[in-house]
Amino acid sequence: MRHFFGSASSTSPTKDKVDAGPDVDELEEDGKVVSTQGIILMYPEYHPRDHYPGMDLTRVTLPTFVLEPKSMLERITNFMCHPDLLLHIPSIDDPVARFVEVIRFYMSGWYLRPKGAKKPLNPVLGEHFSCKWIFHDGSAAFYLSEQVSHHPPISAYFYMAPKQGIRIDGCLVPKSRFLGNSAATIMEGKAYMSFNQYPGELYAISQPNVYARGILFGRMRLEFGDSVMVECEKTDLIANIEFKTKGFISGTYDAISGKIQRKSTGDVLFELSGKWSDQLYIKDTQNGGERELLFDTTTAVASPPIVRLEEEQEERESRRLWKAVTSAIIARDQVTATDAKGAIEDRQREESRTREAEGIDWEPRFFVRQDNNDYTLRHKIISTDPKAVSKEIENIIGISSHSQLHRFHPCKNKHGKTSSSDLSVCMMDDGVGKMSLHS
Repeated sequence: MRHFFGSASSTSPTKDKVDAGPDVDELEEDGKVVSTQGIILMYPEYHPRDHYPGMDLTRVTLPTFVLEPKSMLERITNFMCHPDLLLHIPSIDDPVARFVEVIRFYMSGWYLRPKGAKKPLNPVLGEHFSCKWIFHDGSAAFYLSEQVSHHPPISAYFYMAPKQGIRIDGCLVPKSRFLGNSAATIMEGKAYMSFNQYPGELYAISQPNVYARGILFGRMRLEFGDSVMVECEKTDLIANIEFKTKGFISGTYDAISGKIQRKSTGDVLFELSGKWSDQLYIKDTQNGGERELLFDTTTAVASPPIVRLEEEQEERESRRLWKAVTSAIIARDQVTATDAKGAIEDRQREESRTREAEGIDWEPRFFVRQDNNDYTLRHKIISTDPKAVSKEIENIIGISSHSQLHRFHPCKNKHGKTSSSDLSVCMMDDGVGKMSLHS
C-alpha cells in the first residue's frame, strides 16, 4: 500500500487557534431561555401555512433567531480554515497522491458550523469580504468574495497562496426550497482549484446540499445531503462522495461514503467512509490496504481568517455592513436585529429601483462573468513572483502588513485542545481579538 496519506489531523498555519464566530443556539423570551425545538410554530408570522412543498424560499424573510451572526461571504471561509492542508500539495509528484490531498482538504471544513440550525446572513448586492491567513514561513493566503448577483443570489470568491502557487476560483448559487417540515438549500455553483506547478491540472469541485430539519415540529437540525464530485480531467481522476442524510427510522447523522476512481476506466482506487463531523477514513482498494484515518475533526483545530478592523473597512464590507445585526443577534435582541436587518434590505430594494429607473445594469467590482456563467477575479494576475503577486492582491483587497487586524478569540477543539500564538492577541471588551503583526 502506498503510505502517502500523511497526518490525519490538521495543524494551524500559525499556532493561534481561533473560533469561526460566536454561536447563538438558544433565544430568550421574557427572560426565559427557549430551545429551538419546533421553534417556527411559536411565531405565527413565520409559519409557512401558505407555503407548499417545492416552492422557492429565496425571497422569504426568515426570523433573525435562526440566523448565524455572519454573512455567507464570510461563512465560505469555514471551508478554508485548514489551509495548511494545501501547502505541501505542489511538492507531491504523484498525481494520485495529489488528488487524495485535495480530497482531504475538501473534507476538512464541513464540521465547522454554529450550534443548532443557523443560516448565514444573505449578502446584499455589492457586499464584499476579504481576509488572509499567515503561515509560519511568513507567507500568506488571501481570500476575497463579493455578492455579484441578488436574483438569483450568487456569491463569487477567490483564494490564493502566492508562494505555494495555489489558487481557488469559486461561485456559490444557493437555491432554497420548502419541503414540509424541512427546508433545503440546493448548492449550485462550483469551485476550481489549480496549482501553478502543474499547468492545466484543474480540480472542479461541487458542494453538498443543506437541509434544515424540524422547522415546524421536532428539534431543528442541519444536515448535508446528496452527492458531490471532485474531478480532474488532466489526471483522469474523479471522486464521487455521498453525504448521507439520516432516515426517518434508521441510519445515522453525518455519514459519508465515496470512491476515488479512474474516470476513463471506472477502476476504484480508494474508498472513503466515516462521518464528516467526526472521523473520516480512506482505504486503498488497489493494494488491499487497511482503512486509514484521512481527517480527524476531534483533534483538528481550525484557523479562521485574519480580518481588518471594522473601522478600517468600507461601508459594504461584510462585518461593518452587518455590525448592528450581528451584535443584536449575539445579544439575543431580536427586535433590534430585525430592524437593523430590515433597514439594510430596504436600502437594497431602493437602490435596485433607482438603477432600474435610470436604466443602469449592475457591474460587480471585483469579479467578471465568464461564458460558462462562472465568475473569476476581474484583475488579471500575470506576475509569477510570489512577493509581487502578494502585493497585487493586497492592493486589490485592501489588506497589507500595515493594516490593523482582528479575529475572534482562540477556540478549542472537541477535546479542549488549544495552543499558544505566534502572533500577539489581546482580548477586547467585546470578545474580539485585536491582532498586531508582531511576535
